[in-house]
Amino acid sequence: MNKSFTRKPRWRALARQALKTFPVVSRRVLVLWLVFAMAGSMVARATYLQLVHNDFLQEQGNERFLRVVEVPAHRGMILDRNGEPLAVSSPVDSIWAEPSELLRQRERWPSLAAALKLPLSELEEKLAGRDDSKFAYLRRHLAPNLAQQVLKLKIPGVHAKREYRRYYPDAEVTSHLLGFTDIDDAGQEGLEKAFDPQLKGIPGRKRVIQDRMARIVEDVENVQAPQPGKPVVLSIDRRLQYLAYRALKTAVAENKASAGAAVIVDARTGEVLAMVSQPAGNPNNRAELHSELLRNRAITDVYEPGSTVKPFTAALGLESGKWSPGTRVSTSPMMIGRYSVRDTHNYGVLDVTRIISKSSNVGVSKIALSMPAQKLWQLYQDLGFGSQTKAAAWDGEQSGVLRHFSKWGEIGHATHSFGYGFSVTILQLAEAYTVLAADGMRRPLTLRKREGPLGPDEQERVLNASAVRQVRAMMEQVISERGTGLKADVPGYRVAGKTGTARKISGGRYISNRHVALFAGLVPASDPRLVMTVLIDDPKGGAYYGGTVAAPVFSKTMGAVLRIMNITPDDMPSMKIAGTVQPVGALP
Repeated sequence: MNKSFTRKPRWRALARQALKTFPVVSRRVLVLWLVFAMAGSMVARATYLQLVHNDFLQEQGNERFLRVVEVPAHRGMILDRNGEPLAVSSPVDSIWAEPSELLRQRERWPSLAAALKLPLSELEEKLAGRDDSKFAYLRRHLAPNLAQQVLKLKIPGVHAKREYRRYYPDAEVTSHLLGFTDIDDAGQEGLEKAFDPQLKGIPGRKRVIQDRMARIVEDVENVQAPQPGKPVVLSIDRRLQYLAYRALKTAVAENKASAGAAVIVDARTGEVLAMVSQPAGNPNNRAELHSELLRNRAITDVYEPGSTVKPFTAALGLESGKWSPGTRVSTSPMMIGRYSVRDTHNYGVLDVTRIISKSSNVGVSKIALSMPAQKLWQLYQDLGFGSQTKAAAWDGEQSGVLRHFSKWGEIGHATHSFGYGFSVTILQLAEAYTVLAADGMRRPLTLRKREGPLGPDEQERVLNASAVRQVRAMMEQVISERGTGLKADVPGYRVAGKTGTARKISGGRYISNRHVALFAGLVPASDPRLVMTVLIDDPKGGAYYGGTVAAPVFSKTMGAVLRIMNITPDDMPSMKIAGTVQPVGALP
């Protein structure tokens, strides 16, 4: 203990003695030299790092840096009238790389390609010639869990970016109607494109601190909040869409047809409840995004409507006062100039009701020729033929062809009365049939759900109500043993409809063995709620008449639709016994 206490004073004494013997001037010079030496070393180090070894500073700076990054905004949903999703945007991750960094990691490319589920050659192609590039997508729209597996490899220069991918729950059932978006979630076809301004979101921005792997270390502040796209509520009923699609697909397959289309409309509101087409592709699989598979044939393809327009000719005749349901006329073949107008069978003398139920070309020609051609042309214009329906502002909707009556001639006047010489879309035909369902009032079609009743200024009268009711009664006879549309019958409900069969045109001439089969109908006939039009294009299964090929699609679809919509039957046995159902022409 005594030794330890005696050492400290001894050292302190030595230090004091050294300072006394060292000159004051020398001590100042030493301090100055030390300061200059330290400053010189700092300048030398800075010069070396900036000019010779600057990659060290770059790496250190990249460890943490402040940036403004984009905050993605998801696209608005497309919903059916009941709020069921038809199109949604799901979060996904896209893997991107800094080629200049990744090119220094070639030995890790095989493992990266395997994680990305890409051939190594494709990965090499994506990075080829991009030595100075700072950004390149390696694979877009990976599921988040798969993207995390890629990031776990911790390969320098490989990063993930959050994006959104469009998903269609009903796949091909709604593909023609909705269309699709591109890889950047922008609408390209169908309603996705028509409503793109409303559906697309506006990305936001935020200031963040990122590390060198582009991972966000800290959110600093929001610069601009993202604005998600607004939802679009359609008039479509997802359940009805499926039922119509299933029936149409079955009919196209069974009849070996080239294509088909069908539309269901609410006659009271003009809302389109279903719109389907065949053939179809799955928009969730980009390999199937072929125009032929995704074409909405209800609006893009035009056809001569054939006998489906005969009820309008009859209504015009009844409205003129020159004709009544019981007016009788010979339907034997007749000549108009050098052209012959005939039916599939010579039915002899028929009244107007039987002209419709038997679908007599000669009979409706005589009705049309009894009035100026301008009358029939004006009626067709008022029904919407020759112009777009404007149900939605989509690209590709055809207006059809309706020439001015001055170019018809007498034979054109006759052929227009039974559906030849002009062309329409299936959607236009559905809109026209809503006039028959609504006692002569035309209501504009829409693919957006209506929030309230139609105003008086949104409707226009096209035909006399009394004439239309008489024609509907005639159309009920079409769905009977004596008519051409018995296969459109829906048990428990009165159906009013009309079959149609038209030859196809090729090279400006009609082809005898290629046809278009059509059916258009209203149900329940006593108080029409729904209109459905069906087209089967080029059936090759042997049968080709509208009553044989297209009418069953109506029956199968409406049989289920009426139950789903809880529409009261109007043709039950008890009603017939009570005498409440009395079709025109039936014996008491």
